[in-house]
Amino acid sequence: MAEQVGTVTGRGARLVVGRSYDELLDSSVDVAFICGWPYVRLVAQNPGRIELLAAPVLSGSRYQGKPVYFSDVIVRAGSPVERFEDLRGHSWSFNEPTSYSGYLATLYHLARMGERGPFFGRAVAAGSHQESIRKVASGEVDASAIDSQVLELELRRHPELRPELRVIESFGPAAIQPVVASDRLDAGLRRDIKSAIRAVSGEPLRACLFESFVSVDDGAYDRMRQAEQQVMAARLTLSANRL
Repeated sequence: MAEQVGTVTGRGARLVVGRSYDELLDSSVDVAFICGWPYVRLVAQNPGRIELLAAPVLSGSRYQGKPVYFSDVIVRAGSPVERFEDLRGHSWSFNEPTSYSGYLATLYHLARMGERGPFFGRAVAAGSHQESIRKVASGEVDASAIDSQVLELELRRHPELRPELRVIESFGPAAIQPVVASDRLDAGLRRDIKSAIRAVSGEPLRACLFESFVSVDDGAYDRMRQAEQQVMAARLTLSANRL
């Protein structure tokens, strides 16, 4: 995708793995895919510094042609757990504490259940959705909430995992991770990049299970703002031991 966008804009593009969301503010990164929740926080703390360019539409009927995704709660195939409520006192893995799909969505669900204290017996910060998937499949933890796109990609790349796992619940839909740009870029260049992203086609889309890219506005992420406010009001967290 970076190559296609660079070619179309005539500027070239280099793909890097970010270390901090602050890189969008400190001249390190010009354009990025970021999680919706960090986007909401960046915009609140730095008005006018970040612009939404586009968001992907995932392949599959559950997404209804909209730029949304889900958090799928997985357990081992042989687990006696049938519902999320059955996980009280069980062990849980999450990818990282800045993730909507792996962290805030779970706390939002707990807040809506009326929970106001510890729910899981143990929570583990795995470092990535992929590692959480493996921890559940191996029996190291009982359950986890996984970005639905990541889960499907992992099951396609590692089909041996599919019979080991079972989805018991899905949180969402929620606005999917957007592509954003720093305000340091010239407004005309930002428009060109936005057009180039929406024109991406072929293997870069298929490889990510994307159908297309579409425009998205800031209001699409209001539900994440609501989730954050409700979780903060309930004072819920997932205290974790990193393994």
